[in-house]
Amino acid sequence: MTQQFATYPSLKGRSVLVTGGASGIGAAIVRGFAEQGAKVGFVDLDAEAGAALAAHLPGAAFEACDLRDIAALRSAFAALERKLGPATVLVNNAARDDRHDWREVTPEYWDERQATNLRHQFFAIQAAAPGMIAAGGGAIINMGSSSWWLGMGGMPAYTTAKAAVHGLTRSFAADLGPHGIRVNCVVPGWVMTERQKALWATPEALEKNLENQCLKELIQPEDLARMVLFLASDDARMCTGQSFFVEAGVV
Repeated sequence: MTQQFATYPSLKGRSVLVTGGASGIGAAIVRGFAEQGAKVGFVDLDAEAGAALAAHLPGAAFEACDLRDIAALRSAFAALERKLGPATVLVNNAARDDRHDWREVTPEYWDERQATNLRHQFFAIQAAAPGMIAAGGGAIINMGSSSWWLGMGGMPAYTTAKAAVHGLTRSFAADLGPHGIRVNCVVPGWVMTERQKALWATPEALEKNLENQCLKELIQPEDLARMVLFLASDDARMCTGQSFFVEAGVV
């Protein structure tokens, strides 16, 4: 079956911020907004990959940033705003699903995992929301994870952080809704990024995963990007405070 995907006129010329945009799902999101004609700014720890991606996308701008450093996050967002104007779309994508044994977790490692997977989402919203309020509205999309919904083990600091993203989403939907700002969460299943394929996508694991999916295809980063584009667009004008699953119907 031939597949055709949507173009959203409301995204053309819109200023967008994406965290963790240099690779994986984030890079697909950055490319998706650029293809829609948006002005997309993104941050990532990987300066080389980020600069290379931005160089090939019209209207894109990149700032290298360690999101665990909140001062650096604020500085990077300010630099992108100077280049692209105040953002009315924010995509909180950055995360890292490192595996870890609960018996070996130290307080320092726990705090670092929360800083990597949760804390920056709050402060990114805090930094971007005033501009959206001044503009009369906006859209914020936080990336969650199906891992905690499925009760996966082997990475409790990560799954705890990702579970909290849903509470963050609901709270900000209530706080920012009166300003016309929509806040939603996108929940990926097992997405075939280069990192996942290199580390965990063995033939046996892929076969088991497909057995548990209603749709018998591997999920690609672009599948997540298309949901993000919809939620950022005016087509989703009455969607807020919700979690949108892109996980092929895991049963």
